[in-house]
Amino acid sequence: MKLGFVGAGAITEAMVTGLLTAPPLAGEVVVSPRNAEVAGRLAERFAAVRIARDNQAVVDASDVLVLAIRPQVAQEVVRALRFRQGQTVISVIAATDRGRLLDWIDQDVRLTQAIPLPFVADRNGVTAIYPPDPQAAAIFSGLGTAVECATREEYDLLAVASALMGTYFGILDRTTGWLAEKGIPADKARAYLTPLFASLAETAVRSHASLEDIRREFSTKGGLNEQVFDDFDRNGGSKALADALARVLLRIQS
Repeated sequence: MKLGFVGAGAITEAMVTGLLTAPPLAGEVVVSPRNAEVAGRLAERFAAVRIARDNQAVVDASDVLVLAIRPQVAQEVVRALRFRQGQTVISVIAATDRGRLLDWIDQDVRLTQAIPLPFVADRNGVTAIYPPDPQAAAIFSGLGTAVECATREEYDLLAVASALMGTYFGILDRTTGWLAEKGIPADKARAYLTPLFASLAETAVRSHASLEDIRREFSTKGGLNEQVFDDFDRNGGSKALADALARVLLRIQS
């Protein structure tokens, strides 16, 4: 299978790395020359990577075409391309409506939308795709886990959930800073907190209990964990989170 990538940013680099790390999951990968630094780095690292002369050459050479373009320039870039009837196209363009994409493509293609995260580079990603598609699901299953969404609404909601990554690291950063202010060296605080959070995530992955039950299990009645969550909830933390997610959903659906 020959994959092509229009756009050569961070997600393209992560996907290509995951696809071509031994054992490879693709025979050849064609990338656009737009980002010469990323394209050159991939071509130097993987013999299977070829840099095309332009975006149209990527489209023409690909069995499966991945559109990995910034949403700000997506319309301009996509409208300039000529697609083949029946061509398999995977769009990883953020916050871009499927109907608009099909209008820009202006051809009867097999279009799947996907939300790959940076962890696909290590084949440890979880990727939401819509609509369900066996070929797209096989690609992203090879890069970790594929979650096939039955409806556009499901896909949009998982896109909202993916917007929590910065908040996750922000909580780690703020807590590390607080500990440092109180006298613990920042590197020591980080060395404690990051494995702690990783272990908590692994617990949630392995457990079949509800997240509420897990929270209660890790919060002794009257204890410190219960106190922190109660303060967070009582002081508007849960509402602020819900409001932020709702604003992201509005942005995605606009």
